[in-house]
Amino acid sequence: MAKIEEQTKAQKLRKRGLSINEIAQKINISKGTVSVWCRDIPLSHTQIKRLVEKQISGSYEGRLRAVEKIRQKRQTEVELLRKEGIKEIDKLNKRDLLVAGIAMYWSEGYTAPSNYDVGFTNSDPKMILFMLEWFKNCCKISIDRFSLRVGINKIHKKRVKEVEKYWSDLTEIPLSQFNKPSLKKTETKKIYENYNEHFGTLRIKVRKGTRLRRKIDGWIEGISNLKIK
Repeated sequence: MAKIEEQTKAQKLRKRGLSINEIAQKINISKGTVSVWCRDIPLSHTQIKRLVEKQISGSYEGRLRAVEKIRQKRQTEVELLRKEGIKEIDKLNKRDLLVAGIAMYWSEGYTAPSNYDVGFTNSDPKMILFMLEWFKNCCKISIDRFSLRVGINKIHKKRVKEVEKYWSDLTEIPLSQFNKPSLKKTETKKIYENYNEHFGTLRIKVRKGTRLRRKIDGWIEGISNLKIK
């Protein structure tokens, strides 16, 4: 399996204008793999010119410009489909919100039959905000019943206060409702391009959530038993 560290290096080198062949040689990875990793990285006119000058074939510039044209076309399509998706969703009514939240909880929430805790953990800020709204609007949970906890690798130990403040500002829940952070002791292979912009995961837990958990279990069972018309 290709390593994330090598992929990050390849993308940085491509942004500097190195050719696929140069990158492949530098990090000892096949040109095909490098090409896939770097296919969405745009090249400036100066970078294209520099790459062309390294080639004898006069057709090389045309091939490079064709590749860039394909990349731009792909990016245009990505943006078009993104906008179409947003338009199709439009606004959520209360039932839409309820069902979407149940599905998310089913995937990422506490569902173990050994206890009746209500909890949800994720690293995506938008998903965290969505689930907080779901808890508040569909489950009628007041802000004071939320208990939050940051989970992050131990290499970020010195940033814990900063990370907690990030999540507190995002959720508008005071730091007094945060529990002791969970510092993961596993050695991470992930390479962060911007170390200071990594904020780990946030666990949302609902205090005194036994009755709610039983209702959530019922919602999940109801969805799992649905027959699609």
